Amino acid sequence: MKAIIIEDERAAVKNLKAILSGVAPDIEIQTCLDTIQQSVKWLKESASPDLIFMDIHLADGDSFHIFKQVEVNTPIIFTTAYDKYALSAFKVNAIDYLLKPIQPEAVAVALAKLRKITEHERNEYISRISGLFGEKTVRHDTLLAFHRNRIIPLSADNIAFCYLAGEKVRVYTFDGQAYGIDKSLNALSEILDRHQFFRANRQFVISCRLIKEIEVLDGNRLLIVARIDTPEKIIISKERVALFKNWLQNG
Repeated sequence: MKAIIIEDERAAVKNLKAILSGVAPDIEIQTCLDTIQQSVKWLKESASPDLIFMDIHLADGDSFHIFKQVEVNTPIIFTTAYDKYALSAFKVNAIDYLLKPIQPEAVAVALAKLRKITEHERNEYISRISGLFGEKTVRHDTLLAFHRNRIIPLSADNIAFCYLAGEKVRVYTFDGQAYGIDKSLNALSEILDRHQFFRANRQFVISCRLIKEIEVLDGNRLLIVARIDTPEKIIISKERVALFKNWLQNG
């Protein structure tokens, strides 16, 4: 199992690493991050780990801001010095939380809980965490796109997909039109309705209505067969397949 630690106290990191080496020597710590900025950058550029240990207070703010900037597809065990009675929401929405100073027994219990949950339960936890801390962004029913010297209002219902080529993002509609837009793909994935749109990979945010059928590829990847032509194939990586299936079923 691969894990990362998001924590700004060196002593806490050292303590958690020591505990994990004793109660869960199979866990490989990929990296330790101590700010929101570092965490967002790493999560955007790296394959999803199997688990995140996340402190609530970081040097540059509350870690909940991470969820507003990047989609987190990993179970989370929060670490915190907060009073446990103030954290009832985490008990329902997160895998677990560890109250500082962290004890080996508490880590063992949290990991045992993680290992027992089903894939469906795991995806529900991830969705609830993202919803709890990431849904404060205002959703847009209309995007303002650009064509020559005109501004074109695009209804979200008519958007088939958003595509990143180089540094430019274009929005493609179901009637076969393509428009430039002054927002990043990350921003679009935040402001478009998450029940309707999914960040398929680094190049695409897709509408559920774009999907005609799905082909299973080697390596447990998925290929989206689209209802309209796309600039390149839309492939869901193995790491995102479970989240994608959960979105299709519950979106």
